[in-house]
Amino acid sequence: MQALNNLKVLDLSRYIAGPNCGMILGDMGADVVKVESPGRGEETRLLPPKIGDQGIYTLVYNRNKRAMTLNFRSEEGQKLLRELAAEADIVIENFRPGTLEKMNCDWESLRAINERLVLVRISGYGQTGPWSHKPCFDAIAQAGGGLMELTGQEGGAPMPAGTFIVDYVTSLYACIGALSAIEARHATGKGQLVDLAMLDCSISLLMTALPEFALTGRELSRVGSRDRYSTPAANFQCSDGRWVHINAGSDSLFPRFARAVGQEHLLEDERFATNAARMERIEEVEAIVSAWTAERGADAVLEAMDAAGIPCARVDTIGEIFSNEQLRAREQIMQVSNPAYGTLSMAGIPLRLSETPGTVRHAPPVVGQHTDEVLADWLDYDDGTIADLRQKGAI
Repeated sequence: MQALNNLKVLDLSRYIAGPNCGMILGDMGADVVKVESPGRGEETRLLPPKIGDQGIYTLVYNRNKRAMTLNFRSEEGQKLLRELAAEADIVIENFRPGTLEKMNCDWESLRAINERLVLVRISGYGQTGPWSHKPCFDAIAQAGGGLMELTGQEGGAPMPAGTFIVDYVTSLYACIGALSAIEARHATGKGQLVDLAMLDCSISLLMTALPEFALTGRELSRVGSRDRYSTPAANFQCSDGRWVHINAGSDSLFPRFARAVGQEHLLEDERFATNAARMERIEEVEAIVSAWTAERGADAVLEAMDAAGIPCARVDTIGEIFSNEQLRAREQIMQVSNPAYGTLSMAGIPLRLSETPGTVRHAPPVVGQHTDEVLADWLDYDDGTIADLRQKGAI
């Protein structure tokens, strides 16, 4: 048994936020059907990087799904989409607002045929508001949502995060919203619309920036690798050229650090005795740490910090993460296989439930791999009916 065994999810989404939401639900046991256009499938299947002719982006966000094709532009395809929605618990879509309406699959129509349906709508700016019609990608939401202003070196150019952080966070909020709506359905018997905007999700990551500006007028900006409110807490380079991140900024951790690096006299100096005092001399504090790490290799620094109980990590390469013993022990680097592309290594399932754990039941599918199977399972279609739909170009 898995936690979401009884849920049917129709995933109409593309790119990252929607597909990752569907994958998380699939990891936890939901029957997730990924719906794509006939022929080439979703756009990311065509984008690099690739393994053979398969786009790795699509593979990464679509395990634990069955794949079918459906022609969204044809009347037969739209009719079939409504039939599938009538059987679903959750539908996920991230089209431009208004697109679902053009398919005659607007919320009112879908709710009329399935009052228990939860419709998760993901878009750049939401289904309402003056910007709702505008296109958006992750980096656009990072720029418009303040994250770029906070990322990069002090005094330098604003930078996007090294990953699609807004897409990922939006997918998590989408999962929370979908499952919250399912929980509410237990009491009301009815589903509801879940409206996710990437811009909304972006500003949820701004820490204290909004209230700090409202209360003090201070606008947070870029500070490089430094923590904004404590020191030492930043990246420091070691004698072997490697970087480590040390966080010893709190008043409970700094004494441990001072003793570990042979700088006990700092504890008697009122200029360094408290975090508030250290923040007034942040460059001086960081210079002390830099001088110490510059005389030692990264492994020696890690060993000393671990012995002192101070949070510290080497800034690892992707290759080093791939072989990380902690991640391997927790099965966070896993392999899945499909005859179309062979074996794929990917991130594991971070949700660890003791009684109903997530599992990988389906490798990322190729375009339309399970079309016939899904139509038989969900709609009891026979071979003749399926062949007729294919002949009409609906699937």
